[in-house]
Amino acid sequence: MAVKLLPTPEQASALQATLQACNRAATYASQVAFAKNLKDRNRLQKEVYTTLKANLRAGNLGPPTSRRHRKAVSTPIVFRPEAAQPFDDRCLSCQYDARTVSIWTVDGR
Repeated sequence: MAVKLLPTPEQASALQATLQACNRAATYASQVAFAKNLKDRNRLQKEVYTTLKANLRAGNLGPPTSRRHRKAVSTPIVFRPEAAQPFDDRCLSCQYDARTVSIWTVDGR
């Protein structure tokens, strides 16, 4: 189902701040994983989250000899401040009949 949000300026500001906070956290997680060479999922989740190993294993970054692959393993992942972040039922709920959406943000719901 596609949903188009029509937030008030205040709601848009809260969503923007949340998106930027999520991407700062994701970038931090990537930096920690890279610096500590944490590739084991359970160990890494104690510190942070990363998908680099899965992408390498799946060949999404080319063969080990490719420039893209070498670059990926030599630098931590960086998330753009405006990069999309997924929401799930832990932080988002829809009231279809009322045509409302409740989203957890850094400023509350």
